[in-house]
Amino acid sequence: MKKQVFRMPTPVKITGRTSSITNAFVNGIIPVVDPSDDEIDDALATLGMTRESICCAYCGDTYTEWDHFRPLIVDKGPTGYISEIHNLVPACGKCNQSKGNKEWKKWMYSDASLSPKTRGIADIDERCQKLEEYEKKYVPTKLDFIGIVGEELWGEHWSNHEKLLELMKSCQETSDEIKKRITMSLQND
Repeated sequence: MKKQVFRMPTPVKITGRTSSITNAFVNGIIPVVDPSDDEIDDALATLGMTRESICCAYCGDTYTEWDHFRPLIVDKGPTGYISEIHNLVPACGKCNQSKGNKEWKKWMYSDASLSPKTRGIADIDERCQKLEEYEKKYVPTKLDFIGIVGEELWGEHWSNHEKLLELMKSCQETSDEIKKRITMSLQND
């Protein structure tokens, strides 16, 4: 049996990017509050880490980023949480991508691809205990965005979102027709 070494790239669809657009519409309005050095050190200490021993809070691998512990987006809309140290924990790319906007503890013990349970992380119970301590110690800011900006401006923002998604559908139809004609020209040669 020959080893498979070739696979065609997955075709890109304009409408396949709608979740990225929604994420941009939410993340574009989320405030970012930079932590002080003391806040960073305190957060790490609560997780049983230092700047020298920092690792993914979920699995213990090398951290590459800080994950939103509580999701910013659920059901295609903002939760009210913001980007601040009290809602961030160090994470590796595998865990951050796998967790997505899921509730952290359910995800850690789930059968999701690349979850700590699925990857056989030996000290998952201890990691959960540290994360529970973190969750109890730090209450993240949760804002009422509509109450702050008003229903009119909020509605305008999400109306723009819907208009953009509709435009993407129209663009996809045009793109499909262009691709069809180009493909037909290849067959006629």
